Amino acid sequence: MTDDWHELTGRAGRAAHDLVGWLMWDEGAIGRFEELGVPDGAGWIVAWRLAPLGDAAPAVAASATYSIDSSVIAMVMDLYRGVTDAAGIGAARDASVGPGLDDIAPGLSAGLGPLAADLWRGVDATHGGARPMFAALAAEPRPPDGSSALSAWRAVNCLRELRGDNHWALCASEDLDAVEVGLLHSVMVDPSEYGDEEWIARSRGNDDDAITAGWERLAHKGLAEGAAISAEGRRFRLELEHRTNVATAPAWQAVGATTTRALCGLVDAHHDAFVARIDATAGPRWMPAVRQTPTTSIS
Repeated sequence: MTDDWHELTGRAGRAAHDLVGWLMWDEGAIGRFEELGVPDGAGWIVAWRLAPLGDAAPAVAASATYSIDSSVIAMVMDLYRGVTDAAGIGAARDASVGPGLDDIAPGLSAGLGPLAADLWRGVDATHGGARPMFAALAAEPRPPDGSSALSAWRAVNCLRELRGDNHWALCASEDLDAVEVGLLHSVMVDPSEYGDEEWIARSRGNDDDAITAGWERLAHKGLAEGAAISAEGRRFRLELEHRTNVATAPAWQAVGATTTRALCGLVDAHHDAFVARIDATAGPRWMPAVRQTPTTSIS
């Protein structure tokens, strides 16, 4: 992979987080989820991501999502199972995309539709082996209008989960557990915005004992000094990001450089609006993937 594709894949990953992440706290989506029979629409933040996994056991779903505490996954699945199903949740998701995008970034949808076919080409060029979230999404029925903004958004959502699957596979290969990856992700954001290096790991449902144990494991691996990421830990986490780009680049190469750059340009212009939407609906610091500093490097 050339340096250009390394940079472009990273940029596409950030654009995908912008385009998709706001949906976790979207009031319209939560309302539609509530209408399916889930009290107060509780758990939408992860339910829409879990639904494509179907009847998977909570332990399997927690393994696929990796960084979210398994008790949170089980609780959310208990809320919606027996009340609705994957098709109902998928319909609530799809019905929320257009209105949400139009509210956050007026005019963006018009530019997305023409990119849909190329974006699906990237999905179809990628195998689902050891990529459970990507494979589940890619297997869903696609929107009937293949050139719609929703179709493009759905393809980007597949590619976003592909990046996540690739990243988790690399983390597993390094014997990092869910707490460790949360602590290490503090390398990718501005610590002054988050207050400390534990906020991200705690936001995934980890308590004091889990955090303490996570720091101990990282220190044993030379990635932390006490309750702080070490210089080697920082280098290691940035190298993981580079390896994630390498693993994900073939899908974006199948999309093509022209369309990938067009997508990034469209979405980047609305980055501040997407972050503002998350701040307004979830609060500051949530969705750290949209708050990464693009200038981070391994050196």
